[in-house]
Amino acid sequence: MTAERVQAVVLAAGEGTRIRPLSASLPKPMLPVADRPLATHAADAAVRAGADELILVVGYEADAVRDYFGEEYAGIPVSYAVQETQAGTADAVRTARDRLDGPFAVLNGDNLYDPEGVEALFEAGPAVGAHRVADPTNYGVLSTEGGVVTDIVEKPADPPTDLANTGAYLFPEEARAWLDVPESERGEREITDVLARTIEEYDVSAVELDRWLDVGRPWELLEANEWKLGELARDIRGDVHETADLRGPVVVEEGATIDAGVVVEGPALVRTGASVGPNAYVRGATLVGEGAKVGHSVEVKNTVLMPGATVGHQSYVGDSVLGRNVNFGAGSNVANLRHDDEAVKLTVKGERVSTGRRKFGVVAGDGAKTGINVSLNVGTKLSPGVGIPPGETVTRDR
Repeated sequence: MTAERVQAVVLAAGEGTRIRPLSASLPKPMLPVADRPLATHAADAAVRAGADELILVVGYEADAVRDYFGEEYAGIPVSYAVQETQAGTADAVRTARDRLDGPFAVLNGDNLYDPEGVEALFEAGPAVGAHRVADPTNYGVLSTEGGVVTDIVEKPADPPTDLANTGAYLFPEEARAWLDVPESERGEREITDVLARTIEEYDVSAVELDRWLDVGRPWELLEANEWKLGELARDIRGDVHETADLRGPVVVEEGATIDAGVVVEGPALVRTGASVGPNAYVRGATLVGEGAKVGHSVEVKNTVLMPGATVGHQSYVGDSVLGRNVNFGAGSNVANLRHDDEAVKLTVKGERVSTGRRKFGVVAGDGAKTGINVSLNVGTKLSPGVGIPPGETVTRDR
């Protein structure tokens, strides 16, 4: 299907409870991934594939999405549909139904998609994006014959294939009428039920994506930044001191400052208004967000510093995510490696969950602060606005 007109519905209504505390006042699709919010990567993929309109489904903290995208994005019109309560993906698309008048794509605003794969999806439709995974039991699993989908089963104990549903779809216009699906066992109206109906009525192509990431938990936001920062090309526009040493793919935006004696090993992005140094060391896939500050003799490794975050002098932060306006006092140190060398665990919705990462530090919600000489253990979370007194060792979530 090469349609004359394809609208793209980007789902951006969810709060993202699994990624808390980062989503406490900002919707998950608007968390930063490299130089723009997470949801814009899906939007960009849709525009590149030929979408001529974006319909953003909003709900939680909807104004953050509206303020960023406005009425036009990347040269095409943008409209909004409001999902008042998060009642499932089919329900989310249903809120946009009155705006749909032809074939339509659906993309998750909290997923990263291989852009070439999304182009292939648009060309092949009706279609669903698929990705081969090592453990399909946590996904919707597709069965195919000759590239055509014959069945989809949700989170099977005995998966028939290793093809995971990526939550990227190109539906025919008739699917507008199929969005009124019943609630699933978990009490949500699922877009996979709409896909199942489409499979009955059409030949639905399974389009394999070379790369895909569902960003649901804090370490996946770190992984998303590793992906997109890894695509950077060197670009130095800010104020860089003559004694600074910038190595590899480093981007310093206009209005950013790199002070004397700083070493930055890419991939790294230092955004406008941010400052690094003097004598600081930034390495790994690191994002220094707008207005963030990396102080004197600070080392930051493989970390996301969201806008306004500050790491005071003589501190170390590794494999961590610091929310907006977090302030780490001088001598604050983050542990990012367990002594037993096992994967670091993090609390997600009340349960300790393996990150699958040998190295992972801390997750600090917006406005969290540490006093001087604070030590933070692996896999700890700081709630928004929490304050840690000087000299403390933090081994549990605060």
